[in-house]
Amino acid sequence: MLSKIIKKIKDIVYRFKYRNFSYLQKLEAGVFVRSYYGYCIYKSAELGVKLGYKRITIIEFGVAGGNGLLTIENHCEEIKKIFDIEFDIYGFDTGIGLPKPKDYKDQPYLWGEGFFKMNLNLLKSKLKQTRLIIGDVKNTTKKFKNKDNSPIGFISFDLDYYSSTKEALNIFNRNEKYLLPRIQCYFDDVGTINSVGELQAIKEYNKKYKNRTLSTIYTQVFNRNILGERIFEHHMFDHQKYNYLVKPIKHNKLNNDKE
Repeated sequence: MLSKIIKKIKDIVYRFKYRNFSYLQKLEAGVFVRSYYGYCIYKSAELGVKLGYKRITIIEFGVAGGNGLLTIENHCEEIKKIFDIEFDIYGFDTGIGLPKPKDYKDQPYLWGEGFFKMNLNLLKSKLKQTRLIIGDVKNTTKKFKNKDNSPIGFISFDLDYYSSTKEALNIFNRNEKYLLPRIQCYFDDVGTINSVGELQAIKEYNKKYKNRTLSTIYTQVFNRNILGERIFEHHMFDHQKYNYLVKPIKHNKLNNDKE
């Protein structure tokens, strides 16, 4: 009980400190729960608007209890107040927890079969606009089709395993009209060597495609408030709109920013 009270006081102080900051600045300062989600959604919405889209698609792979999706919905509501854009939100999960690890690349020393089970009915009662897609990611990713006028702008990958992440990356294997030319991606489990887990899946993906790549952004990596080392961008170099000139919306710099 005491720890909750202390946390609540800290949150109030933190929010008061940044009360005059823009929403983006607050995200960059880590004021909100899962600010990294909000940051990625903000950036994808900004690009979507600049390219003339009225809606974009947001995806979370690995829903578990659903706290991530609930946070995504909250951030989307706030960001809709800033940009003239709508969001289509989808959550992919087995519904029964992690499958059995396939080999060492799935890091069975960290994860196991049945971890992170979902209470489907309870989660459905809490979600406001998200559509849940339940099943093996190998199949659901292939069958999934977002709306023509709602390209994918942000994806959170939280599937833990190399094998599941590799299958989920097939979400990018679709016509460019279903994708923004640059897509914000959050990988939750990259804190390991690059021969296992999500990093191995990313490495293989980059090796496979000549006109696509997944990479961290150097200037973001050092921002711990948004877990910048976990944020990647998917670039589709041959996308028809890749080279469109887009100017970022100006905002005041944070106090600790350098010229």
